[in-house]
Amino acid sequence: MRKPRVTKRTAGEHMAVIGYPRVSTEEQARDGKSLELQVEKIRAYCALYNLRLVRIVPDAGVSAKSLDRPGIKQVIAALESGEVDGVVITKLDRLTRSLADWSVLIERFFDQRAGRALFSVNDSIDTRTASGRMVLNIIMTIAQWEREIIAERTAEVLQGKIRRGERCGRVRYGYALDESGPRHSETGRPIKLRPNEREQGVIAQMRAWRAQGLDYRAMCALLADLGIETQSGGRVWLPATVHRILTRPIP
Repeated sequence: MRKPRVTKRTAGEHMAVIGYPRVSTEEQARDGKSLELQVEKIRAYCALYNLRLVRIVPDAGVSAKSLDRPGIKQVIAALESGEVDGVVITKLDRLTRSLADWSVLIERFFDQRAGRALFSVNDSIDTRTASGRMVLNIIMTIAQWEREIIAERTAEVLQGKIRRGERCGRVRYGYALDESGPRHSETGRPIKLRPNEREQGVIAQMRAWRAQGLDYRAMCALLADLGIETQSGGRVWLPATVHRILTRPIP
């Protein structure tokens, strides 16, 4: 990413900005209301704070997990070329949800030395000020912390389900749904697993090979030679698959 070209505005000229609305799902994109609302807020904000809105570039139906989006690429290009001096969004998560990407964007465009400005309507952030830049960094750090906490809690819940022998996502190799056991109250589907004797025998053989010092690649070759099928019925075993089977919790 090249250095943004610094531009000079005359004293009476309003700061040129680009608006960036985004929705994450195709349903929201088709409905259009969420995008329209964001556009209205961006226009109203620019009018209130005397910002010259050059254009609005939306991203419809795309996630903010990365910067690989058509709209945000246009925004970055406008910042780099000097076409605009700032970006207006309705919320910080419209731009990106990645703390790593935020670090790049802030250092590249929105810190004091970079000279570009970020305006977030709902978050009341204006990075032209030191307090605005500080609040931005604090919010991003807290957001990342919250996502990591949620991920940890989710992992703990899933591991608990696995230890209790409950179904967790797709049925794991070595197990089958217990049709005679309890069922989900809404879907009526079985929620407990029972051992699949044939696959449990394969797992026992894997453990024996591992105890003999075989690596996962060698074990995959032996499984293929013996004609043992994968869970999907294929004959090609991957080292990562064998590793996952042998290292996950045992109910």
